[in-house]
Amino acid sequence: MAQAQQIRSASGDEKSIAGGDRQAKLACRGLWKVFGEDAADFLRGHGGHPTTEQLAEAGLIGAVRDVDLDVHEGEIFVIMGLSGSGKSTIVRCLSRLIEPTTGELRLDGRDLLAASDRELSEIRRHQMGMVFQHFALLPHLSILHNVAFPLEIQGMERARREARALEMIQLVGLDGREDYFPRELSGGQQQRVGIARSLAAEPDIWFLDEPFSALDPLIRREMQDEFLRLQAMLHKTIVFITHDFDEAIRLADRIAIMKDGLIVQTGTPEEVVTRPATEYVAEFTRDVSRAKVLSVGSLMVPDEGAGATGCVGEVAAETRIADIAERIVHADGPFAVVDTEGRVLGRLDRDAVIDVLATEGHGAQA
Repeated sequence: MAQAQQIRSASGDEKSIAGGDRQAKLACRGLWKVFGEDAADFLRGHGGHPTTEQLAEAGLIGAVRDVDLDVHEGEIFVIMGLSGSGKSTIVRCLSRLIEPTTGELRLDGRDLLAASDRELSEIRRHQMGMVFQHFALLPHLSILHNVAFPLEIQGMERARREARALEMIQLVGLDGREDYFPRELSGGQQQRVGIARSLAAEPDIWFLDEPFSALDPLIRREMQDEFLRLQAMLHKTIVFITHDFDEAIRLADRIAIMKDGLIVQTGTPEEVVTRPATEYVAEFTRDVSRAKVLSVGSLMVPDEGAGATGCVGEVAAETRIADIAERIVHADGPFAVVDTEGRVLGRLDRDAVIDVLATEGHGAQA
């Protein structure tokens, strides 16, 4: 268990910035970004916890309000919300592209807000990767040189950086196009170049702000597939911003939902959809397909010593119902539900799956 570090929030209360069973790669406590004159003095004058009304009366905008979060090593942490909720502002605060007004921010236990401009530049060059909605490729450079550009900034010699860039181009499925220019590629291919460029420096943490939202639906789905394939290979720590709940539940290990600068709930996709913390979250998730979110483990009948006796197949406990529904519904018997070690945890009956599908208006034939 990681030893918890105690830091002080904007209100002066001590909170743990790391701890539990998983190490926090990136953590913040009491993080605020308030736009307007003398915002830091205003926060201090209100004990670090002004109300919405007090902010409005002072002519200030609380874009990020008293946020606590931990991003764990190797997870995809999705931050989502409607337009104006603060999700893009918070990712820029976490990377210090914009300065938080107050609070604590740590990467691998290091105080990022205490880092000098030079130190921060080195952190961005060597530890952070960033991909945004607008690809920001350099039009006069080939794909190879676009991908190699951050390594050139690092001072890496030409042969090494071009070899590394070629590896990344191949990784994202663009081998053979290294001599093309951005204008010669489709939107999806350009986004792959942006991803390859951000990975070239082998970042410890990867920030992606709505990277696929400008793409057509089919290309967007392909890019999500590519993203999951890369993550299965690379196991990066990722902060991913989106307003699309279907995208969030497909990609996320955990989701944080924002409203008016506040994080109103954090949890797995299944937790957020099945146990919404507020009426806002309930409404936000109302039209989400439960079959896409519910895991097999949540519907199984726990094993009572029967093991796989009488079962016609096996399915992993973490499998989503939507991915297994057709197979289960048309089977002649229950499926054994197993963990990652192949141990039987319980069994899944077709009736339980049909009930989930029926509540969403999906027919299922027996």
